[in-house]
Amino acid sequence: MADRIIPLYRTIWRWHFYAGLFVIPFVLLLSLTGAAYLFKPQLDRWEERAWRDLPIQGAVDADAQVRAAMAAFPGASFHYYRIPEAAGDAALVHLGLPGGAMRDVAVSPQGRVIGSADPDARWSAWLARLHGSLLVGRAGKLAVELAASWAIVMILTGLYLWWPRGRGAAGIVWPRLSLGGRTALRDLHAVTGFWVSGLALVLLFTALPWTDVWASGFRAVRAEMGWVAGTPDWKGGADPHAAHDHHAMAAAAPAAAPPRASLAYIVMRARSEHMPAPAIIQPPGAPNMFGPPNGDVWTLTTQTQNRPLVRKVSYDPETSIEVSRSGFADKHVIDRVVNVGIAWHEGQLFGLANQLVGVATALALFTLAISGFLMWRRRKPDDALGAPPLPRDPARLKGVAAIVLLLAAFLPLLAASLILLWTIDRFIVPRLPRAARWLGVARA
Repeated sequence: MADRIIPLYRTIWRWHFYAGLFVIPFVLLLSLTGAAYLFKPQLDRWEERAWRDLPIQGAVDADAQVRAAMAAFPGASFHYYRIPEAAGDAALVHLGLPGGAMRDVAVSPQGRVIGSADPDARWSAWLARLHGSLLVGRAGKLAVELAASWAIVMILTGLYLWWPRGRGAAGIVWPRLSLGGRTALRDLHAVTGFWVSGLALVLLFTALPWTDVWASGFRAVRAEMGWVAGTPDWKGGADPHAAHDHHAMAAAAPAAAPPRASLAYIVMRARSEHMPAPAIIQPPGAPNMFGPPNGDVWTLTTQTQNRPLVRKVSYDPETSIEVSRSGFADKHVIDRVVNVGIAWHEGQLFGLANQLVGVATALALFTLAISGFLMWRRRKPDDALGAPPLPRDPARLKGVAAIVLLLAAFLPLLAASLILLWTIDRFIVPRLPRAARWLGVARA
């Protein structure tokens, strides 16, 4: 039995080592930015602090507020009106500018423009781009997806290495920090990895709908299998609206006749719906970042990140009579699962408690990355990378190969990277013996 376990252990240790070494920089960055993005609602409110608690004497209706915003930005198109949460809050009028840029215009209760902001320049938007694409567009998005794929490998192999195998709880359930040195560092790494593994895997899998390659494949499977009940309101994959293409959004909006039902009346009706904030009203023909244009109706919806609470109510532009209503229960079960996962990932499914769990997960992942790096530096020789030794009998590792193939089938970028690594190992490494010895892949 030991003859079988030792080669398997060494192989999984090597997988864990190489996966960890690759993902450590990504884990550090994504943990920090992800923890900060969990507090997007608080960040947005802080940025808009000057637009709240304003006087309410002489208040005008929503139509007058939109006219004031349009007058301040000639040639702009009206995309939506964000209903003020409180009587003294400014309304936010979202406009599309002639060049394709967007602008959030704050209009006081009295109908005066008191500020404006580029939505892409908000702190939360910057954090989202850094977290999702490293601020370098599609290349960064692919790098993050690849890192997430290898992080899944790192966690699964780490759980195998942690497995007690007859040992007691010390060093397994709690770290033996009093022992100091390598033992304390190893225990801190292993025990932290055990406790955070489930939350980390949930975090990684719920991030996949935002990715590029995986999400594109998922969209294709979703359509092919008939798992479609409305436009998905998650933005990953190859989708014409996935990248917030503001020029395309503006171009896609058809010209609509001015509605006879006033916005003010729609706002009055919308308040009775008690839509979760931030609640918005889109005019007929307004562009939609997740799907086709709004159509010839007024539409009330919400931008809350707690996606199971998202619903839409549409009103006739002539009579203001309700013409349609849809909510979370109307979506396909696949879309519901994805949306619950995204709400959890963004820390909004259970409010503050969800945010705190997300922060704890990020701190644990940060601890794993730092402790793993320190363990590597302590054992790394001066003349080599310090990879665990190769197993003596790779032929006995068919089970590992099957697991790897299963993971690769589910994670396409992992599969592509494995093919690349195999090609390098098969055709390039044998020609570079010094590099092979440094990497720890030289064969006796």
